[in-house]
Amino acid sequence: MRSFHRATAWRSRWRVALPLAAAAVSGVVAMAGPARSQAHASDSPWFLPGNLVVSRSVYVGSAGLLQPGVTQLPPGCTTSCVTANSDGSYPGVWNNDGVDSSFGITSPIFLDQLNPSSGQVINTLRVPDGTGHSGAAGDHVVTSFSSKSEVALNLSTNGQDLSFMGYLAQPNALDVSNSNTPADPDATNPVPGSNYRVVATVNQWGRFHYTLTNAYSGNNGRAAVLNNSNGDNVIYTAGNAGNGGNPQPNGIIAGAGAQIMTPQFAPEQLQTPGQPTPVGSFSISQLGDKPDKVGKDTNFRGLTIFNNVVYYTKGSGGNGVNTVYFIDTTGTACPNGTGLPQPGAALPTSPIAYDPTLLQTQGVTPYNMCILQGFPTTLAKTSTDFPFGIWFANANTLYVADEGSGDNTFSAATGTYSNAASQTTAGLQKWVFNGTSWNLAYTLSAGLNLGVPYTVAGYPTGNDPATNLPWAPATDGLRNITGRVNGNGTATIWGITSTVSGSGDQGADPNQLVAITDKLGASAPGNGEKFKTLDNAGYGEVLRGVSLTP
Repeated sequence: MRSFHRATAWRSRWRVALPLAAAAVSGVVAMAGPARSQAHASDSPWFLPGNLVVSRSVYVGSAGLLQPGVTQLPPGCTTSCVTANSDGSYPGVWNNDGVDSSFGITSPIFLDQLNPSSGQVINTLRVPDGTGHSGAAGDHVVTSFSSKSEVALNLSTNGQDLSFMGYLAQPNALDVSNSNTPADPDATNPVPGSNYRVVATVNQWGRFHYTLTNAYSGNNGRAAVLNNSNGDNVIYTAGNAGNGGNPQPNGIIAGAGAQIMTPQFAPEQLQTPGQPTPVGSFSISQLGDKPDKVGKDTNFRGLTIFNNVVYYTKGSGGNGVNTVYFIDTTGTACPNGTGLPQPGAALPTSPIAYDPTLLQTQGVTPYNMCILQGFPTTLAKTSTDFPFGIWFANANTLYVADEGSGDNTFSAATGTYSNAASQTTAGLQKWVFNGTSWNLAYTLSAGLNLGVPYTVAGYPTGNDPATNLPWAPATDGLRNITGRVNGNGTATIWGITSTVSGSGDQGADPNQLVAITDKLGASAPGNGEKFKTLDNAGYGEVLRGVSLTP
């Protein structure tokens, strides 16, 4: 098995030499361990041009957080209640997912600034989490540690801000990722808690602003992009809603998928967000398929903007289509559910003026999204595609991360997660536009060692008794990605890996940051072209998003 070393649960990461762009900047200080960094209030830039930012979370719970056979799950439940089967010790705590399908624990977020070539850490910014770390216990945001689709990082359209999503909660709160939002409670949701979702933006100086939303009730917000160019000032977000029965309440249907909102600058406690405001909508009925669960066709994860068009991906759930989508602001690009962005299209600046009387039967209408021409149209229930992050190298080259199926079937004979190892489309897909349609050129996976277990210092060995499968994780594909075009006709793409394992929740596995350089004009992978690992999550850590610095 492959192995990597991490000295402590808090990662002994020391200040390294700054790149030339940072050499003249003072006041950027990094000390050992995540506790080393506080909310940055200096007049010196925190993020420096040309570097990477990776979002990371650290589990801060302890054994006493839950008491097996006593702690009631979900917290405050009135029906279908269960009791914890494991205490709060990492990583066995995630076996509680076996009794509580909504199980999750919130944790703090860290933004690691890295050298893009070596992966060395320059500094780490701890996002305020309401516990007094990185500033006073005021405005704050956290993530759900095991929710693998959260904390994607995206640059604003003017390149000066970085955005991500989380929850208005504090660390060690239970089942927040499936809680309702305050304005859109679902009485059938087994999790009765109430938490706003939060869009956080941070600028080059390390200063944060927070925008609360009632969208994504019952589920999670996953990605956000701030459009602050050409006089615009709106946020686009991606996520999913609903954790209850069917039919879903109107607020759940309207609060799913693609949302738009105005950035807020008031303290969180003074914000009063209204009802969700969808900016994009899609239904498989546009393809001629019979409609399924209303509101679930837009279970979006990936999000990006290119050439004044907003793109989304869907890669999970049993409804809709797992593929790449775009919002059509012209009204002419999507006659049959698939199409191409039209020349001169503008970014959306207002929500859909939908008919609330049609929500229960048709969802948010009119539909203004379609599948990018050439990408899969197969229904998710039979699909083998699991797209996540997307990055355009240019108008004719699109890289799509496929996170893999999540199948943790293990072969004792080969010592691998056999189904993960045999995948042919998991990893980094390269799509090329031929003038009329997008086509899959090839998939890059060499160096990812799909399905091959690796060791994590301090992690349990052997099998998880709850699943009778190995604790050791293996790479299953890629989630969030970013890239940069180089001057020699190549592009370097950085990605966060997805995993399979025998853990009670594979989203809690320590994963990796990888990088690959691909020749843009190539029609096949270059000789010896493969991923290299730049960073590894240690014991009690997960990596989530990756972006270039603002």
